[in-house]
Amino acid sequence: MKHLYVTALIALFLTPPLAPTAGFAQDTPPEPETVAETPAPLIQEAGDTELSDFKWAARVLVVFADSPLDPSFSDQIALLENRPDALLERDVVVLTDTDPDTRSPIRTALRPRGFALVIVDKDGRVMLRKPAPWNVREITRAIDKTPLRQQELESGR
Repeated sequence: MKHLYVTALIALFLTPPLAPTAGFAQDTPPEPETVAETPAPLIQEAGDTELSDFKWAARVLVVFADSPLDPSFSDQIALLENRPDALLERDVVVLTDTDPDTRSPIRTALRPRGFALVIVDKDGRVMLRKPAPWNVREITRAIDKTPLRQQELESGR
C-alpha cells in the first residue's frame, strides 16, 4: 500500500501541467501559495543565542557538556527525544552547548562545569541546575511546580 502511495505521488509530480483552457487569461498572476511554517526543532545548538531571546516566550533547558561524546550528554539527549510532547506542552526549548572553548553567550551567563542540565524559566530565572541527566518526567514535575506554570494552568492556557 505504501509503495502504491509513493508511486501515485511521483506520477502526480511528473505529470506535465495542463494547457490553459479557453476563457482564462494567460497573463493572470498565479494564486499565492500558502507556505506552512515548520516549527523549530525541539533540540537546537546554542550558538550565539542569548537567554534574553526567550524571555516570556519559552522555558529554556540547556544541556552543557565538554564534548558531544560525553556519555551523560548522549543519555540526556536520548531521554529528551523520547518524550518531546511533554516538553513542547510546557513551551520548552532545548539548547545544547558541547564546546567550552567557544564561550557562547549562554555558556558565559550560566558558567557550567562539565556536564550540566540547566532549566531557565520564562522570566529568565534559573530554576534548576543538575550535574546528571534527568528524565522528562522529572523535568516536567519541576516545571509544573513553578509559580509561572501554575498561573498558566489556572488561566487555562
